Amino acid sequence: MTYDAVIIGAGHNGLAAAVDLAAKGWKVVVVEARAEAGGAVKTQELTLPGFRHDWGAMNLSMFAGSAFHARYKDELAAHGLGFVPAPHCFASVFRDGGYLGVGTDVEQTVAGIQAISEHDAQAWRKMLEHFGEHAPHIFGILGSPMPSWAALKVVWRAWRKLGTAGLYGLLRLMLSSPRDFLAANFEHNHVRTLMATWGLHVDFAPDAAGGALFPYLESMSNQAFGMVIGQGGADTIIKSMVDLLRAKGGELILNAPVQSIITGGGAATGVQLADGRVLSARRAVIANVNPKNVFGALLPNGAAPQAFESKVQAFRPGLGTMMIHLALKELPQWLAGEELRKYAYVHVAPDMAMMSRVYAEAAEGLLPAEPVLVVGQPTALDPSRAPQGQHVLWIQVRVLPAVIKGDSLGTIGATHWDEAGEAYAERVLDVLERYAPGVRQNILAQKVFSPLDLERENPNLIGGDSVSGSHHLDQNFIFRPVAGYSRYRTPIKSLYLCGASTWPGAGTGAGSGFMLANLLTE
Repeated sequence: MTYDAVIIGAGHNGLAAAVDLAAKGWKVVVVEARAEAGGAVKTQELTLPGFRHDWGAMNLSMFAGSAFHARYKDELAAHGLGFVPAPHCFASVFRDGGYLGVGTDVEQTVAGIQAISEHDAQAWRKMLEHFGEHAPHIFGILGSPMPSWAALKVVWRAWRKLGTAGLYGLLRLMLSSPRDFLAANFEHNHVRTLMATWGLHVDFAPDAAGGALFPYLESMSNQAFGMVIGQGGADTIIKSMVDLLRAKGGELILNAPVQSIITGGGAATGVQLADGRVLSARRAVIANVNPKNVFGALLPNGAAPQAFESKVQAFRPGLGTMMIHLALKELPQWLAGEELRKYAYVHVAPDMAMMSRVYAEAAEGLLPAEPVLVVGQPTALDPSRAPQGQHVLWIQVRVLPAVIKGDSLGTIGATHWDEAGEAYAERVLDVLERYAPGVRQNILAQKVFSPLDLERENPNLIGGDSVSGSHHLDQNFIFRPVAGYSRYRTPIKSLYLCGASTWPGAGTGAGSGFMLANLLTE
């Protein structure tokens, strides 16, 4: 049982590394503790038979646009990969009963904005035009190891194309808070709110430095390219990657928790499974695992230099997430308009003030009074996920404390998620009812995952952190996860990290796994 590479964790980054290495002739095995591959990307019948719910990730646009998909697109499709386009991508509802939405029809998006602000309608068009100029350089940075000559070449090309002022503009975007960036471009709070909500997907409150980039990229990318979800479920990417891995001679071992990483002579030489089996690695052990679960857990304390281990232990999780999955008789009846039933995502985050308040409350350990909701409506696009005429609803609650110290409203007395989870889910449904009255009476069944439940299901989601480590500036770019080790290596020879805790961070883009595989085979 000797391989060129042993990969711990069958999430999409681990599978991307495995597929690419196997394609280049490496003998590869992926070991996964759970009974199925996928990590946070899986689709299951969580409520009732025939209702297929995306357990974690739902939006697969990053995967569809990834360098990994570009290289293996035809082979993945031959192994069953399928996407469903979302012409109506995302929308936000507001307290005044209105909404704004973004889809692939630019004129429709602009018309909605124009109804509240002529200035902002023109500003949106201008931003979209500039996005076409800026996108290749931004995505070039996100798709390059950090640091690397490739990243420097991207910066050089950006300077040649955009000039010094343009390059400074990109740098300013990457460092700005959502509030500052949006206030500099738009005058109406609804437009600012529409974009700012994306920041909370990756742990950025409106006033957090560095938080403007993701709202900009998501808003403009959805407008320019649209959104896609998985045909039949997000697990379409996992199933096709597993099948492709096996077709290339790679192996996947499920129900195989790793007990320890084996080292010798200062290098990683393999892993020992919980059942006693030893898998040896000639070239690399790759941990698609949160680094806090590698050092001090899979490796004993002191296996790496103390300075490195201390920095790993200081790597901060983002704030927690709750997932609520509903089986419904019909889609929500949104007060703001019937058109909202067409959107893949509806954000229930009506203003930036409440987003700031939610983040501050959760950071203090308090259950937020008015949670931010990302409401996914996958069966509006893909009816195959539920029995005919019925639907699933995907509700992500952002952001929540990992450890409860109290309740902002003072009505939930429990301070452990096992006791507070269902009560807080009722608060979430109360909020949803304000914007979509009658949704409760359409519920056939529901399944709630508190932040603690998410970590139990996937230990990489520490404290229910769905992004596997805050993306604040001190933990991003060359600092992810530890300064000096952002190129996936560790102080232990032949031991590498990948996954959302490493550059370029969270999402379904398979970036870290694919870039690591390329670095190993250069």
